[in-house]
Amino acid sequence: MAGPAQPPASGEPFVLAASLDNARNLSGLLRAVHFQDHATCFATANGLRVTVEDAKCIQANAFIQAEIFQEFAVQEESVTFRINLSVLLDCLTIFGTSSSPGTSTALRMCYRGYGYPLMLFLEEGGVVTVCKINTQEPDELLDFDFCSTKVVNKIILQSEGLREAFAELDMTSEVLQITMSPDKPYFRLSTFGNSGSAHLDYPRDSDLMEAFHCTQTQTNRYKISLLKPSAKALALSCKVSIRTDARGFLSLQYMIRNEDGQICFVEYYCCPDEDITEAEL
Repeated sequence: MAGPAQPPASGEPFVLAASLDNARNLSGLLRAVHFQDHATCFATANGLRVTVEDAKCIQANAFIQAEIFQEFAVQEESVTFRINLSVLLDCLTIFGTSSSPGTSTALRMCYRGYGYPLMLFLEEGGVVTVCKINTQEPDELLDFDFCSTKVVNKIILQSEGLREAFAELDMTSEVLQITMSPDKPYFRLSTFGNSGSAHLDYPRDSDLMEAFHCTQTQTNRYKISLLKPSAKALALSCKVSIRTDARGFLSLQYMIRNEDGQICFVEYYCCPDEDITEAEL
């Protein structure tokens, strides 16, 4: 970044320093997980992970790889802090969200460590704004214990297929029922709303289906109120990986291409609705 946006070199060294030529590449991903005011940021040499949780039932993670940044330096093995995500997004878009074509907001982000604020230096058109956002003690995050070795069923869909489904299904339903099976109906989404039951089936050879790896028939229900926040990520994404483990826990991994054509990921974990008995399915 040009000279005026460089932070002063004096004082303690930064444990995290990162630069982006286009701040929208960060703000767009953060918006995809912005369904609560606070987030926990976790930085390692691999990049930045921003985690948001609600009601111990849903967790969203935005992954911004180190390669996305023009500069990304972490001086410790890992750096963790909690921050007000609403304030961070306000700062990142301080010059507005819809800059004229060819202009972008450059960002330099610095953090000195525990107890210090996160400092943002934003520059657009020669104008520099400095923001300091207080950081907080990070909460202990939920561990959904969801690992790829425990995945029972996995499909990869083009996102437009899921966007159409959410537009067609009855969202007055309290739950979304997901059936994944090696046999028909293969992949079925069901709702039970004010206008009755609705089902949407995807054959395994559908044009929208990029991969289909189902080993056993599973039917699980998830509270739609918990899935709705992931609609922001779905709107930005080009593909979505839908996975379940033996417990019925759901992973929705959205592949998002930023303005520079780079690939990033946003992942949502959601626990099944335990109020539903087997007899009801």
